[in-house]
Amino acid sequence: MSLAIVHSRAQVGVEAPAVTVEAHLANGLPSLTLVGLPETAVKESKDRVRSAILNAAFEFPSKRITLNLAPADLPKDGGRFDLAIALGILAASGQVPAQSLDECECLGELALSGAVRPVQGVLPAALAARAAGRTLLVPQANAEEASLASGLKVIAVEHLLQIAAHLNGSAPLEPYAAQGLLRQSLPYPDLAEVQGQLAAKRALLVAAAGSHNLLLSGPPGTGKTLLASRLPGLLPPLDESEALQVAAIHSVASHLPLQHWPQRPFRTPHHSASGPALVGGGSRPQPGEITLAHMGILFLDELPEFDRKVLEVLREPLESGHIVIARARDKVRFPARFQLVAAMNPCPCGYLGDPSNRCRCTPEQIQRYRAKLSGPLLDRIDLHLTVARETTILNAPPQDGESTAQAASKVARARERQLQRQGTANAFLDLPGLRQHCALSGADRQWLESACERLGLSLRAAHRVLKVARTLADLAEQQQISREHLAEALQYRPAAG
Repeated sequence: MSLAIVHSRAQVGVEAPAVTVEAHLANGLPSLTLVGLPETAVKESKDRVRSAILNAAFEFPSKRITLNLAPADLPKDGGRFDLAIALGILAASGQVPAQSLDECECLGELALSGAVRPVQGVLPAALAARAAGRTLLVPQANAEEASLASGLKVIAVEHLLQIAAHLNGSAPLEPYAAQGLLRQSLPYPDLAEVQGQLAAKRALLVAAAGSHNLLLSGPPGTGKTLLASRLPGLLPPLDESEALQVAAIHSVASHLPLQHWPQRPFRTPHHSASGPALVGGGSRPQPGEITLAHMGILFLDELPEFDRKVLEVLREPLESGHIVIARARDKVRFPARFQLVAAMNPCPCGYLGDPSNRCRCTPEQIQRYRAKLSGPLLDRIDLHLTVARETTILNAPPQDGESTAQAASKVARARERQLQRQGTANAFLDLPGLRQHCALSGADRQWLESACERLGLSLRAAHRVLKVARTLADLAEQQQISREHLAEALQYRPAAG
C-alpha cells in the first residue's frame, strides 16, 4: 500500500482555500474512487487523468485507487485539480518522488494527450501560495498572471511529461521569469470636449476627488452619459494593492488569463439587469456587477428604469464595501467598494422643467416615476445635480475649461492629502474619522445643524454633507472646513419631500 499527498487550491468567491489531494493505492480489483464533495467537472477528471497518464507513456496502476479531496465539506468544482490528481497517482505508484511534492502547489486542467490547460482564478491561488511559502506549478498560459504575486516561485508547465521530468530531477525547470503584464492605459475621452456644463464638471471633479456617489438628473440629450464617461479619466491610477484586488476579481470572473495590468473598472449594466446580475449569485456564487466595479465606477443609466427591488440591493454594499451571498450550505463574501454614478430623467417623458414646455406628464405619473427610487438609496448618494440643456452649437469652438489631465492633477493632489491625513478617501470615513477630520467651529456647526433642519436632512445626509465639504476643502488645499465649503456641499443635497 502507498499514499501520496499533493497540495492544491479551490476557488470560493475571490478566495483560494487550501485543498489536499490524497492518493491511496491498495490491493484489490482495479477501480478509482473520488471522494471529498466533488462537483460534476471534478468527477469527470477521473477519465481525463487516466487518458493523460496513459498517453504520456506512464503506467496507470492496476490497483484499487482512492482519491480524497480534503477538507471533505468544501465543494470542489472545475478542472483545476486534474494536475494534482495525476501527480498524486504517479507519486503513490512510485513514478515520481513523493517528497518532491511537499513544498509545491499544483493547478491545471489536463487534456487527454497530457497537455496542461489554463484555468480560472489563478491569481487568488498564487497570493495564497505565497502566504503559505510554497512553489506554485501552473499552466504556461497562467504563469504571467501568477507572477503578479511578487516573491512567489512559479514553475510554468505545458505537459505532464515536463513536470514529471522536473520532479524526477532529470530535466529541472527554471522558475518562470515574469515578462510584466502590459500596462495598457487606454486613452480616456477628454473632459474639455463637453460643451458648457460648468456646474456638472465641478460636481464631477468633487466626486472624483473624494470618491463620492453622484446622481445626474436632466432632460434627454443634456450630456449626462457623456459626463459620466469622463469620470474614469479623472481618477488616480490604481496602486499595486488595489490593482491586485481588481486583477484577482477578473481572474475569477473571466475565462481568459490576464493579458494586461488592470485599470479602474467602469461597469455599465443595462437597466434590465436582475438582482443576481448586479450583486452576484447562482448555485455556485459568481461576482456581480458591483464586484466587477470594485475600485472603480458603477454607472447606472436611466436609474428609475431599473426594478426597484434590484436597486434596493445596492444599499448595504454602498455602506459596507462588500456583499455577502448566503446559500444553504455556505456564505461567499465578495468585495464591492465601488463609486456609484447614476443618471435619470426628471419625469417619464424626460422634459419636465424644459423651457419648451413639452412635458405632458401628470403629477401622478411623475410621482410614480420618482417613487421607484427609495429615500434610503437617495440618502446614500452624496452629490445630486440637475443638468440643464445647453445652447445648440454644432461647430463649437475649443472649450476654455479644464482638460482631463488638468482636472486629474487636482484630483491626485486632493487624494494625496486624504491618504496622508486619514489613509482613505473622504467618502469612506467612519464616524470617529468624521469627528476627527471634519471638525467645525462652533458657529459653523450651529449653522449647518440649522440648515439641515430646514432642509429636512437625515443625520446620514448631514454626515455626507460634511464629507463633501471636507473634499471641497482638500481641493482648495485648505486645512479647515469653512462656511463656503459647507454652503457648496449643501447645494448638492435636495431638500426632503
